[in-house]
Amino acid sequence: MSLTPQWLDELRSRISLSGVIGRSVRVTKAGREFKACCPFHNEKTPSFTINDEKGFYHCFGCGAHGDAIRWMTDHQGLPFMDAVKELALQAGMEVPAPDPRAARKAEQQKSLHDVMQAAQDFFVRCLGEERGAEARRYLASRGFPAQIVRDFGFGFAPDSRTALKEALSAFPDEMLIEAGLRIVVEGKEPYDRFRGRLMLPILDPRGRVIAFGGRILTAEKTDAPKYLNSPDTPLFDKGRTVYNLHRAGPATRQSGRVVVVEGYMDVVALAAAGIGEAVAPLGTALTEHQIERLWRLVETPTLCFDGDSAGQRAAMRAITRALPLLRPGHSLRIVTLPAGMDPDDVVKKQGAAAMEELLDGARSLVDVLWEAERDAAPLATPEDKAGLKARLLSHCETIQHPDIKSLYRRELTERFGELAFARKERAPFQPRPSGSRAKGQPWKPAPPPLAEQDKAKMLRIGTGPSNSLLAAVLDGLICHPQHIARHADALARLQPENPDTCALIDALLVTSDGAQPLESATLRTILLERGLRLPSAQDYAGMRFGFLASGGDSAGDELAEAIAILVEWPAVEEALVEANKRVETELSEENFAEQQRLIARSMALRARLGQMGRARAAL
Repeated sequence: MSLTPQWLDELRSRISLSGVIGRSVRVTKAGREFKACCPFHNEKTPSFTINDEKGFYHCFGCGAHGDAIRWMTDHQGLPFMDAVKELALQAGMEVPAPDPRAARKAEQQKSLHDVMQAAQDFFVRCLGEERGAEARRYLASRGFPAQIVRDFGFGFAPDSRTALKEALSAFPDEMLIEAGLRIVVEGKEPYDRFRGRLMLPILDPRGRVIAFGGRILTAEKTDAPKYLNSPDTPLFDKGRTVYNLHRAGPATRQSGRVVVVEGYMDVVALAAAGIGEAVAPLGTALTEHQIERLWRLVETPTLCFDGDSAGQRAAMRAITRALPLLRPGHSLRIVTLPAGMDPDDVVKKQGAAAMEELLDGARSLVDVLWEAERDAAPLATPEDKAGLKARLLSHCETIQHPDIKSLYRRELTERFGELAFARKERAPFQPRPSGSRAKGQPWKPAPPPLAEQDKAKMLRIGTGPSNSLLAAVLDGLICHPQHIARHADALARLQPENPDTCALIDALLVTSDGAQPLESATLRTILLERGLRLPSAQDYAGMRFGFLASGGDSAGDELAEAIAILVEWPAVEEALVEANKRVETELSEENFAEQQRLIARSMALRARLGQMGRARAAL
């Protein structure tokens, strides 16, 4: 649909801005302008002015500014085209259509709107008749006031396969089917979709009926779904529609929040409790389109989930949907209700104040993500903890905005470090009585003494890289922090036995996520403030690596080679242990050749390390 600037100017000139705003905000005349208390922020003294001659509003308190179209999008929550259509209707103007097909589609949708409104009138009428007695009893049991029942348009669908068709006989059956009110099954006559259900209309941002939701009332129908929604139609796209958005918009402007609950009955329950800014998705997890629509209302919607396992899964689905969309200032806050309770339960059993307290205590997205993954599996072994770290970083990789991705990695990495490498109080050493053995440990003979040539081949690497080489590399990275990001993946693979060293590596990885690398002195200050122990010359046994004394490309190249040795060395040593075992059990030509190859590679790595470090003392 093509709207020229001239046409939009004509639309604005025909609209009384004070009249449009005055429908939802109390305005008073002040000279040639109008004044009001700003609807975009809470204030006691009016600072919101409306100028009909110039066609704009302005708040001197919060800076809100715009014309009639902006008012309809920002305050009423309408999409741009819906705002234009609404204003054009008030001004008596025809919105130009680009081609005949668009005009035919608009006419078709208009006809379907007529069908849906006729169905709504029928359902409301049935609720008030004798056949709606059971539905009225159910509403009374929920404690919904009569005004709430009217405002939300509750109705009743008779338990009949043809009642709706007969009531809407003025419309062809094909139109009822297209609107989702009737079902077609091959080989059978079409029949009414909603039967024996309490009905609730689903409205678009302009307040027009576009779909229905129905709750079953007869408990005996155990094979029927408890809730049934309209299918997708030319009017209704459940992945893009947010229930109660047209009512929640004005309430959201007053409260500064929007509360997203799991179902439309939760929305009604909160409205009855005085919380009118509640909305809900429709039978699906919150979609990307729905999140974007909510962000038009507030920058940080509050998601409210039931306290059961299904509610927690729904929360994680919403988080994973939102992570790629995050942008500065826009996120989600999450409330988890007490176990086994939904919003209606909280309001009925504990009161509206208890619900408000829960909403005020909503947690940030990063807090919920951390806690959900931390508690998702046991953390009893190093492998368990490594799995947690992998899951957290995997979530971070889905974030598209580079600054937010970096900040999430830093935040989650720091939390992981505090969990995985927490300092533990060690019990004082108690010497074991002579001749005793640890319970459950079988006796093993002492290993035979090593031959001298075997001792010469041994390095102090244990089950990880050489402690001396690792200490020198970490000291080198602190001296040259611009190289940390380049080797982040390799550093993440290192698994030193010393928890202090692990914590230092994690801290260096966090700094590599920054937009600009830190200076060496600044980095040292940050690390020391975090209580981390920095390596010194004593830790690498007097080895004098070039990258510790020089800078430039040569330092970067030598650091890269040292890190490559750190990564390869443990793998070579582990493979050599296995090769020795195979030779002992089966001395074949192939096993012997593999053993000799690994020995040669191990010796080559040692020799290169000696050349790099110009060692003055043996490792």
